[in-house]
Amino acid sequence: MKEKLRVHSDNPESSSLGKVVWSPIKSTWFLSNLFLAVFVAPFFISFSAILVFILLTGVTLCFGHSLGMHRLMIHRSYECPKWMEYLFVYSGVWVGMAGPIGMLKQHDLRDWAQRQEKCHDYLLHGSSIWKDAWWQLNCDLELEYPPKFTIEDRILKSKFYVFIEKTWLFQQIFIAVPLYLIGGLPWLLWGICVRVIVSVGGHWLVGYFAHNNGQKTWTVNGAAVQGHNIKIAGLVSMGESWHNNHHAYPGSAMLGLHEDESDIGWWVLNALHNLGYVKNIKLPKDLPERSELVIEEKRDVERQKKELKPCKFVGSV
Repeated sequence: MKEKLRVHSDNPESSSLGKVVWSPIKSTWFLSNLFLAVFVAPFFISFSAILVFILLTGVTLCFGHSLGMHRLMIHRSYECPKWMEYLFVYSGVWVGMAGPIGMLKQHDLRDWAQRQEKCHDYLLHGSSIWKDAWWQLNCDLELEYPPKFTIEDRILKSKFYVFIEKTWLFQQIFIAVPLYLIGGLPWLLWGICVRVIVSVGGHWLVGYFAHNNGQKTWTVNGAAVQGHNIKIAGLVSMGESWHNNHHAYPGSAMLGLHEDESDIGWWVLNALHNLGYVKNIKLPKDLPERSELVIEEKRDVERQKKELKPCKFVGSV
């Protein structure tokens, strides 16, 4: 049984032929925040502004991007009340990368392309680090033979998702106004500009190394690029840096699969399950077997058997 994909194409060159073009809105958004974060924010620094930056970054990356956008809306690796889903995804919009539908398309196109035999450098982070930074943070890829997307009605026909997709950039106002009224320019600059640059730039940086260097437990045969685990970023990425694990088990709600793999997103999700808000969590044992998935080395088989977290929830009966 194969995982159901939203991206489809009968053309073998759909994932490889295309050109990278400058995106005015994407680039202006990133570079303007970068300018303010680097050249203005350091002159308006305060202890409270740093705390605001840390708090908002942690909340939006964990609840918004990791639990909301990625593990829930895109992969449906757990279930929760609709109000919680919308709250999590909305806070993911505040990260500053894209709206929910745009994020889904970016994610699924990249995942699908990386599983093909050939993949454009833009989609596999295959260029030099500086070139890839410019591409990912300021440009879009226009494929010559773009694949077709089949997105569920629960997303496309959701008035909430459609609305915040159209207005995602403007949603920052609902954080910016109270930040300025309470803490002035320091809170505004560190709570918006610095936070957006660290979140968006950090997401790209982890993605770059996660597709080029790092530890591998599994290999996906036939894939144009492999995922790698970036241990140093386990905590700050909310568990998203265990990318070799994610390539192996994309539908798993748990990304840090071993005891030494910190996964804050999983810890929070586990706690929400114990409180009764989350149910039907998918783990590697619940997913279909993949014939193309192979263990990298025999020692990793033993490590997996020994250290893989039990497929049960801490504190549950």
